[in-house]
Amino acid sequence: MKRITVLGATGSIGQNTIDLIRRAPDNYDVVAVTGATNIKQLIKDAIDLRADIAVTSDETRLAELRDGLAGTGIEAAAGAAALIEAAARPADWIMSAIVGFAGLAPGLEALTHGTTLALANKESLVTAGPLLMGKAKRLGATVLPVDSEHSAVFQALIGEDITAVERVIITASGGAFRDHPIEALANVTVAQASQHPNWDMGQRITIDSATMFNKAMELIETKEFFDVSASQIETIVHPESLIHALVGFNDGALMAHVGPHDMRHAIGFALNYPDRKTLPVERLDLAKIGQLNFRTPDPARYPALAIADQVMAEGGLSGAVFNAAKEQALDHFIAGDCGFTDMARVVQTVLDVMLTREGLQNATITLDSVREADAMARALTSEEITDTKG
Repeated sequence: MKRITVLGATGSIGQNTIDLIRRAPDNYDVVAVTGATNIKQLIKDAIDLRADIAVTSDETRLAELRDGLAGTGIEAAAGAAALIEAAARPADWIMSAIVGFAGLAPGLEALTHGTTLALANKESLVTAGPLLMGKAKRLGATVLPVDSEHSAVFQALIGEDITAVERVIITASGGAFRDHPIEALANVTVAQASQHPNWDMGQRITIDSATMFNKAMELIETKEFFDVSASQIETIVHPESLIHALVGFNDGALMAHVGPHDMRHAIGFALNYPDRKTLPVERLDLAKIGQLNFRTPDPARYPALAIADQVMAEGGLSGAVFNAAKEQALDHFIAGDCGFTDMARVVQTVLDVMLTREGLQNATITLDSVREADAMARALTSEEITDTKG
């Protein structure tokens, strides 16, 4: 029986993970589930899965969590320290699906016992890729990608020699505004940006898809996870979102991973690795699909991609700055404090300002240095947005 922890259980990735666990309950022993403010769902999942402990990141909701779990024998805890403690509990397989920079520390802690970390938290590799991958290697832990794109690359590379790889092509849907007039993007609303044409995801990642910031993050992730150079990484707009990634080899071959719009494929692959087991996902009818389309991403429409190139070129703590500025700008957009196109402009400004500070590119990446860069970039981002509004 596989011991499992789900960090970020109440989000979309966490819920899809739990759906797969529920389909084969005798195969899994759930150690911990964690969430944020959706306490009702967290309580239900903890009870249904007979978890040892349930943790909310929101300390103000601890009493509510305890009340909901009263009489079940399930522990209840809250706060950042409790998340770390839950992540540190011995488990065979840990899903890292906490959204945002907050997922980095628990993910790092989860590696302590040389476990398998299923990584859905983009920010871990963007902000601290060398730290996380280095710790995994040192402790003999396995990191499996759960982003559909990186799972696709991983699968295409099974049995292959990484030195034979010429290029890695990450596909992008283009988001909600791939055909929107560029001049109208400045007036896009939060509600419009929260609707994805293909995928059913949370609001934040859906908006990041519309700006292509999620794809910018994935380009950086590709470099860190697969240890390829930035010059080998490409992105292409593929509106159907059926090909998740392609790997090009030195003999001219392209290996493409094709699958439906269902995160349970990538999650299930990681959950069952190295085996393949039957998954409850759609089987594609290629004749019905008829055709697949591709186009080069427009730099004017998606400035986030150029920022990702800059981050990969600069290295060091630039990824931490980039992610912090992106997260903070998104917070302000959702709150109505800045416009849709302002987000990329502000992130670029903050990155440029921070890069003028001595040592950012060559700094040693530790959890403390990443946290410091994150805090500085967030403050500068809010300052930049406030100054722009004023």
